[in-house]
Amino acid sequence: MKKRFTLPVIWLPIIFFGLVIMIGAIALHQPQCCRPGKEVSLLDALFTATSATCVTGLTVVDTGTSFNLLGQSVILILIQLGGLGIMTFSALAFYLWRHKVSMTDRIVIGQGLLHDKSFHLGHFLVQIVLWTFSIEIAGAFLLYVRSPVSFHPFSALFHAVSAFCNAGFGLFSDNLMAWRSDFVVNIVIMALIILGGIGFSVLVELGSWTGKHLRRQPVRPITWYCRVVMKTSLILILIGGLCLYLAEYIGNGQIPFADAVLSSFFQSVTCRTAGFNTLDIGGMTNVSLLFMLILMFIGGAPGSCAGGIKVTTFRVLAAFAWAQIFRRKQAVVQGYGIEEETMNKAFTLMIFAVTIIFCATILLNMTEGGNVSHQTTKGLFLDALFEATSAFGTVGLSTGLTPKLSMAGKCIVIVLMFIGRLGPLIFLDAMNSFYRERFYTHPEEKMMIG
Repeated sequence: MKKRFTLPVIWLPIIFFGLVIMIGAIALHQPQCCRPGKEVSLLDALFTATSATCVTGLTVVDTGTSFNLLGQSVILILIQLGGLGIMTFSALAFYLWRHKVSMTDRIVIGQGLLHDKSFHLGHFLVQIVLWTFSIEIAGAFLLYVRSPVSFHPFSALFHAVSAFCNAGFGLFSDNLMAWRSDFVVNIVIMALIILGGIGFSVLVELGSWTGKHLRRQPVRPITWYCRVVMKTSLILILIGGLCLYLAEYIGNGQIPFADAVLSSFFQSVTCRTAGFNTLDIGGMTNVSLLFMLILMFIGGAPGSCAGGIKVTTFRVLAAFAWAQIFRRKQAVVQGYGIEEETMNKAFTLMIFAVTIIFCATILLNMTEGGNVSHQTTKGLFLDALFEATSAFGTVGLSTGLTPKLSMAGKCIVIVLMFIGRLGPLIFLDAMNSFYRERFYTHPEEKMMIG
């Protein structure tokens, strides 16, 4: 009997995102999607489609002034498809991981899910869609109520979807800088970003736990994984907000204290993956940019719309460093030791991310000023590093380099956004799929370190 070919699970997200990006680029390149007198090149359309589908937010053309309602609707659809696609594939991966089913087995998704007879793929996908749409509609309603003129129905929906999907696309030329002092808009956008960045499994668990508490029903304690994600995310937001406040506003009496605190914590939330800004990123201090680089590199939680190496990876690496400092044999996270396989994956992902960003930074320095002296291009290295980290972490913040990118620079950032969006989910498993177990070990020897 001829063996039937089945597509490896690992290729499904790559094909999905690739097709959506290509269709979106072709659509955005059409004159019908542009405002009168505006023309978007195919490369710029591809850049925009990649940024929207990978929920990054970097833009080479202004979304509000370059695209008409149809073009903005295409971008909105790409953001929604990208966000739902990420949550769907990530949630399925999380489910398979919890049920000890390898994502690199050469099986289709349906065959893998049959390991659990109680699982219904249709109900699972409907649950994701309902949660997503409910949160986005609630956010859009609050934005509309706050300012029916600026956040008219389409604008409110666009910004709510962009925030929940952690995309960072805005219809205002200055993003959200005009709303820096508006408490309601800041809180709504921050809440949407956080909910979209904690992961579908955590979102559902917290929703179920809250609902049972309100109905006064018996509830199980929140799982260890959920506690780790929530606690680590909260600590990063608080530390990031405090550091940005100290770096930007300490000794600056020109800005009211409440506005300074609000903008600092808003930027702390958004720079971990969302890309909205209420501050001029290019005008911030180098210290602030360095703190933001760290937050962008970490990103959000697994199974979410967020990018970066993920908060769980950061927490595992921090636990390992803590254990090494105090010469403990086991890295412990909230009462549980981390297994060796997880530790190895965390280090692999860390090395993978650092290498990609380092290589991209070098390439951007070459394409955007490689033949110019350092004296002439002061600041370019930090701008390129910020751009590369933002693209790989699917953040969408820029110091102003994005619109000035050369054709080669745009191509580099496009590849970065695609790899960054699929990297933590796909490429580690792709590398593991080439692994063949060896039934021997090499003789060991000590190496002088440090």
